[in-house]
Amino acid sequence: MKKTTLWLIAVCLIAVSQTLTAQSSEAVAGAKKPTLTVLPSDNWCAARYFMTTYDDQGTEVKIPDYMTAFQQDSELPMVIANVGALLTDYGYSIKDAEQELKAIIARAQEDNVTTSSTSRSYLAESPLDVLKRRVKADILLQIWWKVNKEAIGHSVSFTIEAFDTYTSKRIATYSGTSTASEEIIPRLLANTIRENIATFDRQLTSWYNQMETNGREIVLTVRCWDKWDKNLETEFGDKELTDWIDEWMAANTVNGQYNLTDGTETFAQFEQVMIPLCDANGKALDARAFAVQLQRHLKKEPFLITSKVMIRGLGEAILVLGEK
Repeated sequence: MKKTTLWLIAVCLIAVSQTLTAQSSEAVAGAKKPTLTVLPSDNWCAARYFMTTYDDQGTEVKIPDYMTAFQQDSELPMVIANVGALLTDYGYSIKDAEQELKAIIARAQEDNVTTSSTSRSYLAESPLDVLKRRVKADILLQIWWKVNKEAIGHSVSFTIEAFDTYTSKRIATYSGTSTASEEIIPRLLANTIRENIATFDRQLTSWYNQMETNGREIVLTVRCWDKWDKNLETEFGDKELTDWIDEWMAANTVNGQYNLTDGTETFAQFEQVMIPLCDANGKALDARAFAVQLQRHLKKEPFLITSKVMIRGLGEAILVLGEK
């Protein structure tokens, strides 16, 4: 009788354990993860001469030529695919940079300079900024790797860096070297990353969880066209326009977190502006969408101000007051 009782207790404990394990697995699987896009690093592109230039308002700037790299390098597509598959297994949503590049290649060197009289204040987007805006991922992963010859086979040294696509701030990094093997490079690299991905995953998840709580960081600049008959010191009711904008910022940022770091009668710079990840309709919120909300607010009574929104990537917007 005692043996039967002990056996029943053991069975019950095993069943409870399995249930808890399944619930834990479901919780982890259901945990919200940031969206990622994966690209080769600048150093990797430079070492293989996959670089191009674009005109940034008269200044020639050299940047990675990702499209040529995808088309001509035999390892890159497999490396990106293998790493993407690994991250998908961890619950991340991967946005395909190569497909987006194909969609925007004709505009890679587009001239975004406005025709307005104060166009000198505009910050044109680089091709990478255009890509990040189109892909609209939370994190940009950049991978660098180098093949080392060994006595038997080869090894791969690698670095993976994660950047916030809105601020370009580095949020996680991991480096390592694989053991010697005769495995093909993309698979060897993916296997080595798989063995060490847990810590990197925790860093990314921690960053995203903090962002969900504290908001996403952007920069918002408010300027005035030089032909406008008003400025930021113009009074509307009992307050100057700058004070009205400051009040709106306090009400629409997460926990009122932002800094008015610089300002004159024609210029106001808001930095470390923490905005919600999504708007009231559940749509992802970026710097442009946030600036449009302010634009619509200033178009109403008592302001009736016409304005133009310009952007640089996902994380920086410029609102110019006085005309389109």
